[in-house]
Amino acid sequence: MSGALREVEKLLSLMTRSEKAQLLQWVVRDLGDAFPGIESSPGVCGGEPCIVRTRIPVWVLEQARRLGASEADLLRCYPTLRAQDLANAWAYVRSHGDEIDQQIRENEAA
Repeated sequence: MSGALREVEKLLSLMTRSEKAQLLQWVVRDLGDAFPGIESSPGVCGGEPCIVRTRIPVWVLEQARRLGASEADLLRCYPTLRAQDLANAWAYVRSHGDEIDQQIRENEAA
C-alpha cells in the first residue's frame, strides 16, 4: 500500500460517518465517467469507448444485443471478450445511453 493510501486509511478512522459520506461524494465526482474495463483513446476506433485490451466498441456490442444476440453469442463471436467485459459494457450503456444511441445511428448511416 502506498504512503498516500496509508495516510487516507488513518484519516478515515478519525472521520465521522457524515464526513465519510461527503468524502465518498467527492471521490465519485472526481472519478466522473470512469468505467472499469471501458476506455476511450483518441487514436483507437475514433475515440469511441471500447472494451480494454480490444478494439471492440461498446456500441457494436449493444447493437448486436438489440438485434437479438445473446451474451453467449457475443462471447463466441468475440473470443477475446470475457463475461465481465460484457457486464462492464452494459453498465456503460445504462449510464451513457444517449451517447451509445448516437454512435449506433452514426455508424448505421456510414
